[in-house]
Amino acid sequence: MWKQKAKDKHQAESEVIFTSVTDGLKNIYKQKMKPVEQMYMYDQCHSPLLKDADIEAKPMVLLLGQYSTGKTTFIRTLLEKDFPGMHIGPEPTTDRFMAVMYGHEDRVVPGNTAVMQEDQPFSALSRFGTGFLGKFQISTVSCPLLQKITLVDTPGVLSGEKQRLGRSYDYPAIVAWFAERAHLILLLFDAFKLDISDEFKTIMESLQGHEDKMRIILNKADAINAQQLQRVYGSLMWSLSRIFKTPEVVRVSMGSYKDQPLANDDTKKLLEADMSDLLSELMSLPRNAALRMLNDLLKRAKMAKVHAYIISTLKEEMPAIFGKEAKQKELIDNLAVTYRKVQQKFNLHPSDFPPFERYKEWLALNDFSKFPKLDPRLIAQLDDALSVQIPKLMQQFPMDSVKNEVEINPFSGDTDPDFWQHWASVDVGKFLTVYHSTEKANGKVSGMTMKKILMESGLPVAVLSKLWNLVDIDKDGALDKDEFCLALHLVEQVSKNGHLVELPPSLPASLIPPSKHSAL
Repeated sequence: MWKQKAKDKHQAESEVIFTSVTDGLKNIYKQKMKPVEQMYMYDQCHSPLLKDADIEAKPMVLLLGQYSTGKTTFIRTLLEKDFPGMHIGPEPTTDRFMAVMYGHEDRVVPGNTAVMQEDQPFSALSRFGTGFLGKFQISTVSCPLLQKITLVDTPGVLSGEKQRLGRSYDYPAIVAWFAERAHLILLLFDAFKLDISDEFKTIMESLQGHEDKMRIILNKADAINAQQLQRVYGSLMWSLSRIFKTPEVVRVSMGSYKDQPLANDDTKKLLEADMSDLLSELMSLPRNAALRMLNDLLKRAKMAKVHAYIISTLKEEMPAIFGKEAKQKELIDNLAVTYRKVQQKFNLHPSDFPPFERYKEWLALNDFSKFPKLDPRLIAQLDDALSVQIPKLMQQFPMDSVKNEVEINPFSGDTDPDFWQHWASVDVGKFLTVYHSTEKANGKVSGMTMKKILMESGLPVAVLSKLWNLVDIDKDGALDKDEFCLALHLVEQVSKNGHLVELPPSLPASLIPPSKHSAL
């Protein structure tokens, strides 16, 4: 019991810490970072100034892929219900960016309205114009998962003749905007369509610098046999190596994200394992949200500092009166020289600098003689944020305090035999993989289908009958997602270590899923 109390305390502490860290980050940004960004026009070149809503936002998951790779179906499978604006089909059906968020009722908020809402982190999207805002919307859904994370569905990346027709907005720039703010970026590939179009290649190249957030998903992998899957996997890895020119191997997660059982028994265990890992990572996003915000703000502060050094150095190189135009053109053409000069003078790493071509385009639109000089006071404030204030915030995190407590005492893992009677002990990520691969009707597994699954446990029928009475909380003869996970959890615990454990006469309040609290 003490272990559960420790976990509850740890969770409460995490919520307080998340709030205090968020408040701390907002203060650091406003007082130390924002003045530098405003002085050196960082928002015009790189990314818009942040608002409180950007820092307070829930973890965001960005889905990208060519058309008909299963992005929308992936979201629908997670939510276990349709969402406003959803269209699924083999042709390019999703023609807009959709932020799928929590709301008390299902409705659509048009893009022009969404960017005006101060409590939403999308106000900066107005810079992309009405052409984009007409293709952006917020879809609110009453779903518990969305109380913790936000999912962003995107238009399928086009190929062939379609990509030559163009869009009414800058697709790569908008993807880059979402990628900078996302906690996780999922790149979906269809096992039957591995070709990477020019547009998709451009999109993937624009994600450089966010490799730590990227996950490659080979979707619809259950439609091919093990031998074909091996060949498809190898082909995809080769294609990715042509784009991500790094010595590290990109990890590819295989699966089939749909509301139907996996079709191929040969690869079922492999796919279920990969899908379980991904679902577990998604579930852990809220817990790691504050750390991710710290990491993203650190990256932004370093970029703003480098930007200030470049701008002020270009300013110093400009003549006082004559030959300004010629000198500016020379500096733009020889930007690599300026980069090396700044790198040596301020002891910076080459990877800290922005890409040449994009930077040149922005520089060509400005008058270098009007650039500000380097302000040592502002840079000192930024250094203080990087070296003192942000590290202090990081010290507030109780780094796996419960886990460390267990590691210190090797006997602690066995001191609380009743811990399994708490919802926190249910391995939801593992059981959801089985749930998603099981046949359902209206999001629920029928009693007959569930009977077959439970009988495979080898437990006596009398035990299974008692177990069913406990897990069918709604008493409707079918199990939803949480009831399904609870059933498999109890089966696992009852037969643990080959010894039958007595089931409680009624379901303990601590084991009731949060989604059922209001109903009860």
